Amino acid sequence: MKCLIVEDDLISRRILKELLSPFCDCDIAVNGDEAITSFKLAHDGKHPYDLICMDIMMPVIDGKEALLRIRKLEKEMGIPPQFEVKVVMTSALDDPRTIVQSFYTSGATSYLVKPISKKKLMTELRQLGLLN
Repeated sequence: MKCLIVEDDLISRRILKELLSPFCDCDIAVNGDEAITSFKLAHDGKHPYDLICMDIMMPVIDGKEALLRIRKLEKEMGIPPQFEVKVVMTSALDDPRTIVQSFYTSGATSYLVKPISKKKLMTELRQLGLLN
């Protein structure tokens, strides 16, 4: 499985990479702009991501805007909805408005509130069909 971790906070990046590395080949982006570029490069190289874990609040381009652009690119590439990359939005914010915007406006597959534990993340990946 191939994963892109999009997180501006060094500690959060390290934690996610440590949790995902046993199951994924992990790439890193530190903002939404890098995430969009990485997504394009992965598709151009014929090795698209199976999973993107993306923070919501980041500099340059935030996670919600980056996800909107990624979903737009998928449509332009003719990727059917069932084959879209699974995107788990991560945030310290657990307010209902942020969660609703992530799902319904941006097109997130899932949402996890930080701090992210191994148990929470593995449960989520199993529910998304990415782990047995």
